[in-house]
Amino acid sequence: MRAFISLLLLLLPLSAQAMRLKDISDVQGVRSNQLVGYGLVVGLPGTGEQSRYTEQSFTTMLSNFGINLPANARPKLKNVAAVAVHAELPPFIKPGQSIDITVSSVGSAKSLRGGTLLQTFLKGADGKVYALAQGSLVVSGFSAEGLDGSKVLQNTPTVGRIPGGATVERSVPTPFANGDFLTFNLHRPDFSTAKRVVEAVNGLLGPGVARALDATSVQVSAPRDPSQRVSYLATLENLQVQPADESAKVIVNSRTGTIVVGKDVRLMPTAITHGGLTVTISENINVSQPNAFGGGNTVVTPESQIGVTQDDSRMFKFDTGTTLDELVRAVNEVGAAPSDLMAILEALSQAGALRGELVII
Repeated sequence: MRAFISLLLLLLPLSAQAMRLKDISDVQGVRSNQLVGYGLVVGLPGTGEQSRYTEQSFTTMLSNFGINLPANARPKLKNVAAVAVHAELPPFIKPGQSIDITVSSVGSAKSLRGGTLLQTFLKGADGKVYALAQGSLVVSGFSAEGLDGSKVLQNTPTVGRIPGGATVERSVPTPFANGDFLTFNLHRPDFSTAKRVVEAVNGLLGPGVARALDATSVQVSAPRDPSQRVSYLATLENLQVQPADESAKVIVNSRTGTIVVGKDVRLMPTAITHGGLTVTISENINVSQPNAFGGGNTVVTPESQIGVTQDDSRMFKFDTGTTLDELVRAVNEVGAAPSDLMAILEALSQAGALRGELVII
């Protein structure tokens, strides 16, 4: 294929469109919090696990109900699996409300399908319990295994979800209603965008209401009354702002061969030549067998054939301000592969002829 198919996720030279302030920024202090817990899933159809920590967890759970097993007892736990439970605690959520949870096997359980999560404490980074989880799992994957070792697996049967499976027991205080200011943090730090946010807010509410603290944060004066602050923020977050153009970048994913080039990337005067060398090695096995009464031995002799092909190299010459389209067109004409284009871009960057940042991920 002469054209490299992986490039061409190009950032076309379209004019930036105005976006709502809520789509390009977050309000400082209004954030979710991660919760995690450890528990047991029971009721599995023989797809559980037999491990030391599962046995210990199961024994501890029984002791909490007043059932004490002998010290040397090892219960058969094919229907039980140890799991990690995690969830996101949204901002402003109150005790008594429900949140979704994800349950993942931490041992050798083959599947969680059909299982039920027993009461599990979900803790925050401070070690406090913020929610209690329990319920029947919804598992989209499944697996089946034959006696001969053959196996069929679809999706991931060791991970499930429980919609509304955790009840919030503690809320997280936020600084939303504190102080005389609200601070908007841009998703993509940019001095030009921060300046435009300030201009948009001050254009609506008057000069001096907003000021940029840096390339990320814009501070806006706000009323102290919580109800007024909610209405105030509802107005600000729908304010239309036109983000600034991104800096010139070339993003190269060396694992997938994907190349994304920004519309503002330019080339300085330069000449490029790139040739491909193809080496092909094939192995043939020959058998040398003596005559019926020759008295010799049958010998296997390998035969290697090596071929080398040198592709024709062509040179491109680019003038000042050459655009990406011209580079793509020139490279397409010689049928360069994505790996060839990666090498060309890296060489251009090292030579200082690429006016843009080369980012390899």
